Amino acid sequence: MQVLGNVMDHFWRVKLMAKATHVDLVGALGQGAMSHENWADIVNTCRGCTWAAKCDQWLSHNETAVCAPETCLNRARFDAVRACAESA
Repeated sequence: MQVLGNVMDHFWRVKLMAKATHVDLVGALGQGAMSHENWADIVNTCRGCTWAAKCDQWLSHNETAVCAPETCLNRARFDAVRACAESA
């Protein structure tokens, strides 16, 4: 059984990844395109990611990016939130 990482560390990691990939999680939450449960699920998915330590390094070299790296377990979720915002 894998131990989950610190919730606050991963909360901030998710926020940084969203910012780097131009995904407005707060806006999606405010517009009803995303629930608090969705946000918590994204953070919990990040907490269970074995690539999370390398994520910090990726983020330090990629302040902006078209999308999250392929290794990001939340990549599809970030893409979906971005696509929803673009179609609104």
